[in-house]
Amino acid sequence: MPSTRPDGNAGPADPTPAPRRLLVVSATIGEGHNATAAAVEERAGELWPGCEIRRVDTLDVMGRVTGPAFRWIYRVNVDRTPWLYDFFYRELWRRPWFAAASCRFTGVWAGWALRSVVAEFQPDLVVSTYPLGTGGLDWLRRRGGLDVPVAAIISDFAPHPFWVYSEVDLHYVASEPSLRAMFRARPDARGAVGAPPVVSAFHPADRAAMVAARAALDLPTDGLLVLISCGSLGFGSVDRAVDATLAADPSIHVVVACGRNDALRTRLAARGEPAGRLVALGWTNRMPELTAAADVVVTNAGGATALEALATGRAVLLFEPIAGHGKANAALMEQAGLGQVCPGPEQLTATLRELVRSPELLETARRRAAEHTGRLDFAAEVAALPELPRHRGSRPLAASDALFVGAATAQVPQQVGAVVMLDPAGAGGLGGSAVSDPERIAEGLRERFLARAEALPMLRRRLWLRPGRRPRWLAAEDIDTAAHITARTVGAGPGVRWADAVREFFDAPVAVDRPPWQLLVLRDPGDAGGTDADSADADSAERDIGRTAVLAKLHHALGDGLAVTATLAVLISDRPVPSLSAVSAPADDAERGTRARLARAARLTTGLVDLATSGRAAVGTPRPSSDRRCYAMARLPAARVRAVARELGTSTSALLLGVLGEALHRHGAPVSTSNGRIRTAVPLTARRVRRSLPGELATGRDAPGNDTAAIMLDLPIGPMPARARIAEVARAMDQLGDAQSVASRFAVLALGRLPGALHTRLARLVYGGRFFSLIASVMPGWRRELRVLGARVTSVYPVLPLADGVGLAVGYLSWGDVLGIGVTADSELFPDADGFVDTLVGVFGDVASGAHAGHPSEVVGNA
Repeated sequence: MPSTRPDGNAGPADPTPAPRRLLVVSATIGEGHNATAAAVEERAGELWPGCEIRRVDTLDVMGRVTGPAFRWIYRVNVDRTPWLYDFFYRELWRRPWFAAASCRFTGVWAGWALRSVVAEFQPDLVVSTYPLGTGGLDWLRRRGGLDVPVAAIISDFAPHPFWVYSEVDLHYVASEPSLRAMFRARPDARGAVGAPPVVSAFHPADRAAMVAARAALDLPTDGLLVLISCGSLGFGSVDRAVDATLAADPSIHVVVACGRNDALRTRLAARGEPAGRLVALGWTNRMPELTAAADVVVTNAGGATALEALATGRAVLLFEPIAGHGKANAALMEQAGLGQVCPGPEQLTATLRELVRSPELLETARRRAAEHTGRLDFAAEVAALPELPRHRGSRPLAASDALFVGAATAQVPQQVGAVVMLDPAGAGGLGGSAVSDPERIAEGLRERFLARAEALPMLRRRLWLRPGRRPRWLAAEDIDTAAHITARTVGAGPGVRWADAVREFFDAPVAVDRPPWQLLVLRDPGDAGGTDADSADADSAERDIGRTAVLAKLHHALGDGLAVTATLAVLISDRPVPSLSAVSAPADDAERGTRARLARAARLTTGLVDLATSGRAAVGTPRPSSDRRCYAMARLPAARVRAVARELGTSTSALLLGVLGEALHRHGAPVSTSNGRIRTAVPLTARRVRRSLPGELATGRDAPGNDTAAIMLDLPIGPMPARARIAEVARAMDQLGDAQSVASRFAVLALGRLPGALHTRLARLVYGGRFFSLIASVMPGWRRELRVLGARVTSVYPVLPLADGVGLAVGYLSWGDVLGIGVTADSELFPDADGFVDTLVGVFGDVASGAHAGHPSEVVGNA
């Protein structure tokens, strides 16, 4: 993949200010990590001549005996007890808790040791090439002690949980399979494929360069030359590799880089092979020339040696990979097509014989290496590091958001939505023809998302769901807008109709392997049997023109209804739109604050007692939910609704909930009750809409999410006059009001602190038909006119989720001059959603006529 710029785009990075001080965090445990560190330092010195560069050995600062102890443990594990090293490596992957605990322990240890180095040196940029050092930097970053760009360069093909940390701004890895392994190790990390992190002396060498290197090293210039290099420690099956290589063909020449393993060099020299047939070298600084001189590099770990061979354009054979990371590196290198695993002597001998017989295979290996490295530029990658954007790893969900993750089931997914109707007659700059082309609208919305992404934090996160553990948010950086924003035309001839398309869209759960939201631009060019209009005449006119809508659905964990509609407005509207502001009580002085806290404590106590004594819903065991839904929509004139509420001396919420109770009385409730009341969960928002900049959605208590409380209202549905029902609802809401809403927020917060598995069980227990039988929400909206790519928004209808065992949810949303009604019903628990919404509209007409005697009610209609 191309080099990554700081802004995430491909191509060369713009010039950036040179850092004054660069800290390179490495360790001496073999020479692979230091080799990578040297490559970083070399490029940094060329890019920023005045930069002060310091390298710190993590193991040395962790304690006087730490380095020798770790090096001894590593050598013994790999050389003498490989089964133990394999077990440790395997458990890191199999036991997430073990990996997390190990990373936390070593991270605290290394971070505590590195903090004094960071405090004294005060770097502008930190680059780590050693996993324990990276863990220490992650620990420092989490505690606010490292507010500069931090990068990690991984010199192995197989990142493992010890290598990858969520607070590091960027991890460079060796290949696309390596990147997938990195995300498997830690899904909330940020990574990119980088060039081989080697010093510039390792560069592509053609045939002429190979011959020159052999002559300079006094090596044979004919035949196949195989370089066997197993790191600075020279351990592993080196003797077996030599035997298998020499057995392949008499024309093969073998050079062994023994590193610091003097015993190995002595043993090979004692074999008495003919001059030039086997050359055993001790520690040497001429590895770039040796690699260029070779046709094939045989190694056993897939780390720095393999990267150096790859940068030089040599065929790489991975013979009897060492335990743990060596086997993993070899597998991923082979998967990337950049090396070949030879698990035993027979395979190594056979492979080398094939290379002798078919020299074109060597050219194929060189070409693959060149294709991989030719797209990458290590110098450009280092140059981009000072401007790395701050990466924040996973974040736990707020308790109010996690509730809807725990409560979701396969039959009852928790997602909220809206249907935004567009007026083709008011298309403005877009033009009526464009409104009739849903794909053009979808493409315009995709472009708008990319332009406004920073103001849409809700849409740039995805869920990290782990069985038995608390869900977390992950930042989503590369969002495929074509997968999130689609278009569809229905109703032209036989086939899917408008209502079918709406049901199909909202029935399908949002995907959780990407940001859990989706938009559909839906177009019906002709008569589809009912439209969004205020009157029968208007219905006829709109049916002739056709209708277009933007359908939106989002996982409920992303936000409550108001957060969803405000974010939707940020995305689709043509001009500055509302953001959200938390409602908070003033606190001018300490005395007022104390009084407020005492009053809040009293309300909390009262509310908890009220919730505890209200008990279960007044029905028997709830019937299980089905996975079939029906949706119905209607509209009321918003100004008329507010006027009727004023005339009745009540709030708009009480009026609409009272109308809902009357409609249930006339039409029939989703459950049978013995006391003439139906327990209704009524969310109460703690936000209001205000005019401000879209970006304000992203911070503080104005951030997206669920900022609601709920009251459990026993909605009267028995026989009584409609106005008396509304008055009773108003009294009940006044009595429940603050106390029960404060208590419900406290209960959700307490629930959110439970372990993941217990939280899920309790969330499904309390958020469902055992405790309420109906969901009803009255949401404020935006009163000013909104346009979407020039088309006027005529109305917005909310689409609420159900809960397990709850068959009906009714949402009211005031937007512009229309109050939209959205009904979601379980097709088996409450099958007649269309008939019910007709009843609901009729009830309001009757109440409005009675409230304003002598003035006919305004006509209301279905959507």
